[in-house]
Amino acid sequence: MLLDVEGRPGSDNMAMDDALLEEAGASGRAFLRLYRWSPPCLSFGRHEPAASRYDRAAIARLGLDVVRRPTGGRAVWHEHEVTYAVAAPASAFGGVGLRSSCRAIHERLAAALRALGAKAELASDRPAVRLSDRPTACFAAPVGGEILIGDRKVVGSAQVRRGTAFLQHGSILLDGSQDLVSEVSRTPGASAQATTLSAALGRPVGFHEVADAIARAWGDSLAPSSSVPLAALGAGSSLFADPAWTWRR
Repeated sequence: MLLDVEGRPGSDNMAMDDALLEEAGASGRAFLRLYRWSPPCLSFGRHEPAASRYDRAAIARLGLDVVRRPTGGRAVWHEHEVTYAVAAPASAFGGVGLRSSCRAIHERLAAALRALGAKAELASDRPAVRLSDRPTACFAAPVGGEILIGDRKVVGSAQVRRGTAFLQHGSILLDGSQDLVSEVSRTPGASAQATTLSAALGRPVGFHEVADAIARAWGDSLAPSSSVPLAALGAGSSLFADPAWTWRR
């Protein structure tokens, strides 16, 4: 497990996750990285039409860090959270399909949250809404297999497959809200239907507490952190720092 407690800008975080995907494809190993964002950041999905959905001038006025992820999905505001990234061969979690690997990862994360006392469950495999009908925010509505507390999302995830490997990463909400996505959105209905671990448990929940619970739930099946120096993973951040990539559509 790669425990990255030093908060990093969005471009660095995405470059590091992308580098882990390349390493997983080249070596056949699986990796889990847990990390933070500094400064807080707004991220868009790889194929999201951000230029038409979000007010770029408002984002600039607010001085927000913004990045486009290498994975799909919708917009997320990254602030009070534990972010996880799993990079692995496509067959590492009991199947070659993205849906099966996504569910296997979510089952482990939900087990970690239940160990903290949260009533975390996986949403039905049948999406609650059609993808074409989804509001712009990632946390606006659950889809099949995502992690809920009650009827509200507490973890939002996105995935991409490249060759024989895949990357899945996502936000485990500790506190705060996703309201900023709505504030800079041009699309009605972007408000989030999310909850946080602090709200669900009625007490403050910190990064290290959740990271420790995930490590216990995961076991020792992933590559050791010493095998991939964190400093070497940020070398490809230029793409993710480029506004032409962030606002490419």
